[in-house]
Amino acid sequence: MRDWLPYCGAAPVPADLLGRWNLDPLLLLALALGSWGLWRLARNPLQRRLIVASAALALILFVSPFCALSSALFSARVTHHVLLAAVLAPLLVYGMPQERSRLPGSLALWTGLQAATFWLWHAPGIYAAALSSNAVYWSMQLTITGTAFGFWAAVRRASSLSAVAGLLVSTVQMGLLGALITFAGNPLYAPHIFTTEPWGFSALEDQQTAGLIMWAPSAALYLAAALIIARRWLADQDREATA
Repeated sequence: MRDWLPYCGAAPVPADLLGRWNLDPLLLLALALGSWGLWRLARNPLQRRLIVASAALALILFVSPFCALSSALFSARVTHHVLLAAVLAPLLVYGMPQERSRLPGSLALWTGLQAATFWLWHAPGIYAAALSSNAVYWSMQLTITGTAFGFWAAVRRASSLSAVAGLLVSTVQMGLLGALITFAGNPLYAPHIFTTEPWGFSALEDQQTAGLIMWAPSAALYLAAALIIARRWLADQDREATA
């Protein structure tokens, strides 16, 4: 049996979890400087609240014991990735002035890049590599967050119909990947084969839970954003029609 040692440390057992804070000084410095820089860019109280929320979420994901939990459970790791792509990234985008969040490339390009990146890192061999090397691990985190940032920035500047289309495509691809993971007949993710039993799951049950998280709650986040934008567009159309 191979001993996996991810960035967040060896897989904990339940009794050890609450003591497993990640106090990596380089990480804490990066989070502090990044949050300070984004705070300075914010132009109004709402943007500042979004930056505070993004900093709090980053602390939960990378500093709190949840980081260690993601070494034990693939379902926690998938939750981590979903929160990066569907919560942290839009918090960062909408916490900045629109011109500061603008990146080159169309919404179609960023929709494809986000989907390809998410699928790539959940290929079993590439996922295992990320839990074997800190450099590959941080490549995973930065590319998932970065392509999601580009996607949400493109949604922000797109027309309502284009934004809804991009979000619906993201809903479908996230659900499809989740379904494939859910219905796989065997455990696919080697780093978690022997880490789930202390938590009351078999490796396959943990993997199925991860697939369901990706299939339903994560896809629902993109769908909810699409519905909000569609509702606002319809309200604008009604106001124009009655003006």
